Amino acid sequence: MLDPEIDRIVGSANSSGAPEYCDMSVEEARLAHEEKAPLLGAPAVPLASVKDGRIPGTLIEIPVRIYRPSLDDAMQPCLVFYHGGGHVIGSLNSYDTLCRQLALQSGVVVVSVDYRLAPEYRFPAAVEDAFDAYEWLETNGESWGLDPCRLAIGGDSAGGNLAAVVALLVREAGIQAPRHQLMVYPATAPYPDSPSQLQYAENHILTRRLILWFHEQYLTYADHLDFRWAPLLADSHEDLPPSTIILAQCDPLRDEGIEYAHRLIAAGNDVTLSVYSGTTHPFFSWSGVSAKARTAVSFAALQIRTALAEANEAPVVVRGFRQPFG
Repeated sequence: MLDPEIDRIVGSANSSGAPEYCDMSVEEARLAHEEKAPLLGAPAVPLASVKDGRIPGTLIEIPVRIYRPSLDDAMQPCLVFYHGGGHVIGSLNSYDTLCRQLALQSGVVVVSVDYRLAPEYRFPAAVEDAFDAYEWLETNGESWGLDPCRLAIGGDSAGGNLAAVVALLVREAGIQAPRHQLMVYPATAPYPDSPSQLQYAENHILTRRLILWFHEQYLTYADHLDFRWAPLLADSHEDLPPSTIILAQCDPLRDEGIEYAHRLIAAGNDVTLSVYSGTTHPFFSWSGVSAKARTAVSFAALQIRTALAEANEAPVVVRGFRQPFG
């Protein structure tokens, strides 16, 4: 049963007669997403500074947007954020108000990464950009006033997928790991065949048709078995950063998020899992119209703030699960 506010959003979408993104051209889908995002997101709160920049990647300069909640002269902690959108849609602009909220409520700098999108740039282009952005900030962040010892990574949906993959790649590369990873309903499995994928295949915003369309734009058949797409397939999940995983109860991606949490815990990592009852994909972006979304964003910000606190302020992290939120 959906939360009443979430139910109104889902019901309105189902009765609108509007085509799904998968029934549009990619360009039309992107434009529709840009137009819809401000309607459900939180108001654009002012911050001390919001500036666009570029990070030199392996193949391109990666556009980013830097959200500073304060202009403190000291080196600031930073969340490297990867937006959602199936690796096909989404942008700095469509995630602007969410990143503002995360920066304001966490008190840390948020660097939002505008990685390359499919189908123009298929797998693993998004992964390359996501990793390059983190690696550059870990090495050169001080030039932007960022503390390389207090970095976190995070994202929702496709962005949650990228955060999980970057954590694995950072471990393999032997560079300094992020202090925390925030994954909001991340895609982690090779194929969309879990029970929740089938249970919520229709009438819950993120439909099975749309998921398969995203896969078609981003992946080849062989790519499904690459851990850089499906982090559940990684050879090892040991020695990864403490994690916060936020899931929606009525979401096709719910089960693979839970499975990834289990895998991380079994490998000895610290994990906090929160499943928000009565919610669906992509409720985390609906702070303008949903109390549950506001609660989830505030919880994510709290997790980031405590994870990136100074060493003598860092809290004890408890391994295990949180009960689903009511």
